[in-house]
Amino acid sequence: MKKALRFLSLLLCAVLLCSALAGCHGRRAMPTFSVPSTFDTSKTYEISFWAKNDTNQNQAKVFRDAIESFSAYYPNIHVTIRPYTDYNDIYKDVLRNLSTGTTPNICITYPDHIATYLTGLNTVVPLDDLMDDPRYGLGGSEVPFDAPTKAQIVPEFLEGCKIGSETYALPFMRSTEACYINKDMVESLGYEIPDVLTWDFIFEVSEAAMEKDPETGLYKVNGQSVLIPFIYKSTDNMMIQYLEQAGAGYTDEDGQILIFNDTTRALLKEVGEHAATRSFSTFAYSSYPGNYFNIGQCIFAVDSTAGATWIGCNSPLHDVVLQDITFETVVRPVPQVDPENPRMISQGPSVCIFNKEDPGEVMASWLFVQFLLTDEIQIPFSKTEGYTPVTLKARNSEEYKTYLSLRGVDEEEHYAVKIDATKLLLEHTADTFTTPVYNGSASLRQASGQLIDSVNRAAKRGETIDDRYLDTLFENITSLYKLNQIGKKASIKTDLGGLPPVSVALLVTLAVVWAGLGALFAVRAVRKKKGKAGQNG
Repeated sequence: MKKALRFLSLLLCAVLLCSALAGCHGRRAMPTFSVPSTFDTSKTYEISFWAKNDTNQNQAKVFRDAIESFSAYYPNIHVTIRPYTDYNDIYKDVLRNLSTGTTPNICITYPDHIATYLTGLNTVVPLDDLMDDPRYGLGGSEVPFDAPTKAQIVPEFLEGCKIGSETYALPFMRSTEACYINKDMVESLGYEIPDVLTWDFIFEVSEAAMEKDPETGLYKVNGQSVLIPFIYKSTDNMMIQYLEQAGAGYTDEDGQILIFNDTTRALLKEVGEHAATRSFSTFAYSSYPGNYFNIGQCIFAVDSTAGATWIGCNSPLHDVVLQDITFETVVRPVPQVDPENPRMISQGPSVCIFNKEDPGEVMASWLFVQFLLTDEIQIPFSKTEGYTPVTLKARNSEEYKTYLSLRGVDEEEHYAVKIDATKLLLEHTADTFTTPVYNGSASLRQASGQLIDSVNRAAKRGETIDDRYLDTLFENITSLYKLNQIGKKASIKTDLGGLPPVSVALLVTLAVVWAGLGALFAVRAVRKKKGKAGQNG
């Protein structure tokens, strides 16, 4: 009996130890953040900020200057920046750190990514209460620097930071997509560039450019033997914008997958037709469109307005050796289905704050995020590339207006193509849109681009892009990106699901141990009672 009791006791200790270790390494929901009544400026806070700067040293300098200027207001808050060159790398690193509770305090991000961070865990701080706090909110009475008020943030941009009914980020910079056009090439083919492009116009001009000169064997435009008239960098944006322009389904707020429709089929067949003639291609197949555009081997290059400094025969930033050619670069909105009602995607980085045990640490992060929205940061950063500031305060400032007015006076800060791309978004802010965000929306976005990339490759291999091919493609994409696991189940605050197998095993073992101990004590009690009865008899 004593040996059995000792064995069960040791087993119980082992189970409790394993349970404790499992709890240490498992994910634990953070406490709900509440805005504290005061912020302790005598306490030191170490804040980590994961940011992207595209290897642009001007952007890196803006961030360094921001940290230095902020420390003058809050010497007790030490901000350390970790630079990245790709948003997806930030996303992957955050996911890896979620389980260990070692996420950064602040990171540059996108709402699709935040939706994944939020799944089942209280990890990202909702910002509505912080924004509205009269003391420490946007432009609050206790904020020592000239922060914008909530009303001074461009409403379309702030709305795009909502997930469900709550705001989980603040916009940092905004961009959209633009079509960069080699005007000389278009006019050499006998066309004039309209104010608003249509898909039909671009495809028609692109096909005309692919006709070869029978005498030289070269393409008609610019005497190039290598020519890809139309290259689209972000095929997910291409699909999403086309469906929005056509009034067709992509997804809805409930996470319903609507992309597999007749409009999608029609677009993919047209993509296949022009990919087969080599008049159309994508970044995934042909590489960065600016590389071809800058040396006169592309007529229409669709890319972000933020990347305008990389595009043009005189671009200050570029990835290729520029040729001894010159041409005029014209910037237009992306091609449209209905020129009278243009629609273009709103994109660009936002900033979110991760929850921590100490509310004061969250407050320190919030104060720095506010500082990123001041004119002191917004205007210099927007000058580095074709971004626009996210506040009306910065956009209406004399400094910013002067910057725009100096278009073309140099090929660096006032590079004409960059400022034209910036003005495009400023003039079309009301025409921009965002797509619904939920856990799984990032996968749907990737899948939408993969549809176009797959058709582009298949058509270039000589495959026929018909309904039979598309049926198979839709099935493969659904499986590859697990789209059948999204549907109506998509939600930000999803159920955590069942316990992990190790936890189930520990609980079962624990139950067995307790039952065994109970049985042993019961047997001992019975024996003891019988022994006493025998003595009394």
